[in-house]
Amino acid sequence: MLTITRELRDAIVAHARADHPDEACGVVAGPAGTDRPERFIPMLNAARSPTFYEFDSQDLLKLYRDMDDRDEEPVVVYHSHTATEAYPSRTDVSYASEPNAHYVLVSTAEGTGPEDPYQFRSFRIVDGVITEEDVTVVEA
Repeated sequence: MLTITRELRDAIVAHARADHPDEACGVVAGPAGTDRPERFIPMLNAARSPTFYEFDSQDLLKLYRDMDDRDEEPVVVYHSHTATEAYPSRTDVSYASEPNAHYVLVSTAEGTGPEDPYQFRSFRIVDGVITEEDVTVVEA
C-alpha cells in the first residue's frame, strides 16, 4: 500500500495538469529503507510527448547522486497519461527498474468523471509483473 500526504498527491496531480498535453514525470524521494515519500522532485519529460515520457539521462544521474548524498531512495516514480487510463503500458513496464518503488500514474484524460476529475493509481512493477495497490492519502 502507498501512504502519501495530500500535499504530495496534489503536487503530483498539479504537475501532470501543468504539463498536459505532454506527459509529466518525476520522483518522490524518501529516507532510504523507510518507504516514506517525502521530497517532491518534478522532472522534465525529455521526450516532450503526449504519449511517452523519458527522464533526461544527465538529470537522472544528478538526481541519483543527490539522493545518495541525502541517504534517500526513489519511493515514488510517477508520470501521467494524457489520453488513456492510469495503468502502466508495456513501455512503462519495461522502464520500471526500481523494484521497491511505487509507480504512480495520473490520467489527465477527459471523461474520467465529475466526481473524480483525474485518476491517481499506484502499482508495484517487479520483473514485468504489475500489481495495483491501495493508496491512502493522509494529512501532513
